[in-house]
Order: sequence, then C-alpha cells, then structure tokens
Amino acid sequence: MKEMAKEKSIINKTSIQFLENYLNNPSPTGFESKGQKLWMNYLKPYVDEFYTDNYGTAVGVINPESDYRVVIEAHADEISWFVHYITKEGFIYLRRNGGSDHQIAPSKRVNIHTKNGIVKAVFGWPAIHTRHEKEENPSLKNIFLDCGADSKEDVEKMGIHVGCVVTYEDEFMIMNEKKLVGRALDNRIGGFMIAEVARLLHENKVKLPFSLHIVNAVQEEVGLRGAEMIAERIQPHCAIITDVCHDTGTPMMDKIQQGDLKGGEGPVLTYGPAVQNNLLNYVIERAENAGIPFQRAAASRATGTDTDAFAYSNDGVPSALISLPLRYMHTTVEMCHKDDVENTIRLIYEAVIHLKNGQSFSYFD
Repeated sequence: MKEMAKEKSIINKTSIQFLENYLNNPSPTGFESKGQKLWMNYLKPYVDEFYTDNYGTAVGVINPESDYRVVIEAHADEISWFVHYITKEGFIYLRRNGGSDHQIAPSKRVNIHTKNGIVKAVFGWPAIHTRHEKEENPSLKNIFLDCGADSKEDVEKMGIHVGCVVTYEDEFMIMNEKKLVGRALDNRIGGFMIAEVARLLHENKVKLPFSLHIVNAVQEEVGLRGAEMIAERIQPHCAIITDVCHDTGTPMMDKIQQGDLKGGEGPVLTYGPAVQNNLLNYVIERAENAGIPFQRAAASRATGTDTDAFAYSNDGVPSALISLPLRYMHTTVEMCHKDDVENTIRLIYEAVIHLKNGQSFSYFD
C-alpha cells in the first residue's frame, strides 16, 4: 500500500477552498443539512456511495459490499443559540443550542436564520460609561439581541420567532501561514480531515479489503446523538473518531486539570475506558512506524466525544480517539496548527491502509 511522503503538504488549494466554504457555512446543531450537502459534494469523487439518516448524519462508503465495516468519524454540528423570548420593545433573549459561551457574546454580530433568509443582529451591551456602580458579568439572564426593531411586532415582521436559530457571522482565516482560525473548527475540521483521507485513498489508488464508512455525524454538541443513531445502523467492527481537545499552551489554562498538550506537536491519542486498548495500541504503532508525532491524554469516565457513543453501541465497538489540539474552544476564534491537521490526516490514513480485513482487536485472541 502506498505511503505518503512526509515532507510534502497534503492540503492543496482545492482542499483549503473547500475548508473555507465548509467552515463559513453555518451548520448549527439540528440544522446541519446545508453543510452536509457541501461535505458530500466534496467527497463524492472519492467514495462509491452515500447514505443519510432521518436527522441528517451523512456517510460516504468505499467498498460497500464488504462485510467487515470500519468507521472513520467526525461531527458536523456547531454550537449556536435559539430565540427564546421577544420583549415588547423588540429585544431578543436566547437559549443555548449546545455549549455556547455567554461570556463572549456582548458586541458580537450574529445571523438569525428565518424562513425568509438571514436577519442581521448584534448582542447589545451597556456602554462602559454607564457601568460604574453596577458591573455585571454577561449571563443568559442579561445578554440579548438587538436587530434594529422598535417592537415585538417589528421583530415578527422580519420573520423572527421563538425557535429561530442564531449563529455568529465570524469567518475562516489563516494567520501567519500556519494557524487556521474561525468558528466551528469544533468539529468541522474533523469532517474536513476524514474527507481528505478519502481523497488520498482515491488519489493513491488504495484498494481497501474492507468497507470504509466515512461518517459525518450530527448533534454531537447536545449529547452525541447523531453518533448513537448511526452506530446502530452501521454496526461497525471498529471505529476511529476524530475531534478536538484543548491546546493548553496558552495563558489561563491549568495543565494540572487539562493536561499538557500543545498545538504544533501532533495529534492527541486518548486513554480512557471507552477507548479500546488494542485499537489504540495499533494506532500508536502506525504513528511510530510512519514517524508521525503525537501526544497523549487521559480521560476519566468518558471522552466527551462520539467515541463514547460508538464504543458502547451494539455489542461494544472497538473505538479509538484521535484529537486535534484547539485553542479557544467554543469561541469564534478557535485556532489550530496546520501541521497538526496534516499529521492527523496522515495518522488516520496510515491506520486505515494497514488494517486487515476481519482484523480482531479482542483482548482474548
């Protein structure tokens, strides 16, 4: 099977353009379908077939006729907000859709998604001049949207109603030629990486002896729900999940609590109850043999990623987690190192091409 040259970049101009389009497109939890269509369109030349489920998880399959099923997976959804209450004066209060951070909200610009299209709004916040006696911290009780309306009726005429989803308008950029920045890197960067694995398999003319299911799951941010559903449908024999973890090399991070992980030093391999040790050791062996740098992390009861959903599905699915160190998670300036993205793609690729048809990860074989 064809190895990849370590010194050559595997992310090309077409890849970067797809990544930019994919990240800039809003895909809030529960409303991922438009982003899924972009993802499937990019993946289409590299797979044999697609299928989707009722809630929007998308799967591209290579060798669908094979009985031994391998999954590589990421999640497609991003955190967002729901319109929850509209005051008579036309101000809008919100509820979280996923783990949205209330502290970053004041003065941010947003898009309110309505059936008539996007309505622009801002998170208003009292001027510093007015806060001398009462300095409140942002909370769900006091952050609000201003869409330029004068009344509740004015808001409703714009097509805004309770339940409309709200996303930040911030978009993708590259800083210093090596840092990828934007909202929703958690975890559409994962969807990008597994799509790149499929592209490389196609371009390198790799013939896999098993069925590879490239899974872009929905609703991870609200409890791994998309992964739960699709794992039951696929019934895989093993699964390699990719998500993000905290880059703790920045100020205000507690390494005693969060671990010592740094962007630019390689993908992170996690130890924990949901991670099947033989599959993890296999991934580590592939990294060492290919000269791919990696870091290690330990989870407690759960990884908090779709790994948990796959691991505990069906009769138990051998699962491993490959994470990308991410700065400023759940903000609009999430940041990762381009080298880590490339090395994560390489590691998943190496793990896939060396798997054997019917390979067992049992502790008792």
